[in-house]
Amino acid sequence: MARLEGMHVLITGGGTGIGAAIAAALHAEGARLSIAGRRHAPLAETAMRLTGTHVIEADVTREADCAAMVEAARAAHGAVDILIANAGAAESAPLARTDLAQWQRMIDVNLTGAFLTVRSALPDLVRAPSSGGGVRRIVLVASTAGLKGYPYVAAYCAAKHGVVGLARALAAELAPRGITANAVCPGFTETPLLAGSIADIVAKTGRSADDTRRLLSAGNPQGRFVEPDEVAAAVVWLCLPASASVTGQAISISGGEV
Repeated sequence: MARLEGMHVLITGGGTGIGAAIAAALHAEGARLSIAGRRHAPLAETAMRLTGTHVIEADVTREADCAAMVEAARAAHGAVDILIANAGAAESAPLARTDLAQWQRMIDVNLTGAFLTVRSALPDLVRAPSSGGGVRRIVLVASTAGLKGYPYVAAYCAAKHGVVGLARALAAELAPRGITANAVCPGFTETPLLAGSIADIVAKTGRSADDTRRLLSAGNPQGRFVEPDEVAAAVVWLCLPASASVTGQAISISGGEV
C-alpha cells in the first residue's frame, strides 16, 4: 500500500546519489515528485525512471532560483507537503590552506542553500492541512560531519553542523503547526560525491584508489560504505504519518560511527 499517496515532495539535489535514491523511495510510496538541481541531464535521467516526476533546474545558493523552484514545483503538482533539502558539495584542504572562497562555497551550498530552500517552501508547508489530513515534513540531509569533526574538511564540517542546528531550530519553531523537521546524517556513502572525494585524495596524496577506499570505509565500524538506499529508507520513515512525534533529531546513518 502506498503510504504517501498524493503527497507532493520537493527534493533538491534529486538527480544523483542520495537525492535520486530518496526520489525513488518516495515515488514507490505514492508521492508526487519535483526534483531540482543545477544539471538537467541527471535530473532528466532520474525522472525517466519515475513516472510523473517534474524536473526543475535551480541553484540553491541563489535566492531567486529557490523562489522560482518552489513556484515551478507548485505549478506542476500543487503545494509542497514534504521538503527534502539534499543539495550539497564537499571540498577538502588543511585549514591553513582553506581560503575564504572555499569556505564560502561550502557554507553557501550546504547551509545557506538549505536555509533558502526551506524559507522558499515554508508558505506551502505552514498552510492549513486539507480536510483529508496529510503530512508536513522537512528533512535536511546533513552528514556525520554535522555531528563530529574530521580533519581537512573544516568548512564542510562547519556547514553541516549548521544544517543540524537549522533542523533543530525549525523543529522547535514549527512543532505547534504539526510540521516536523529532522536531519539525516550519513557517513561515507557510495555516491558520485564520494567518488569525487576519493579522486581528490588520490590526486593530492598519491595513494591508490583502493587504499583510499579502505581508509575511508574503515571509519565505519561495519567496515563498509553506506548505500544510498539506506539513507533513503530513513528519510521515508521520517516522512510517514506514524513518525509525527519524531522532530528535531539528527539521525546518524553510519554503521555505528561515533
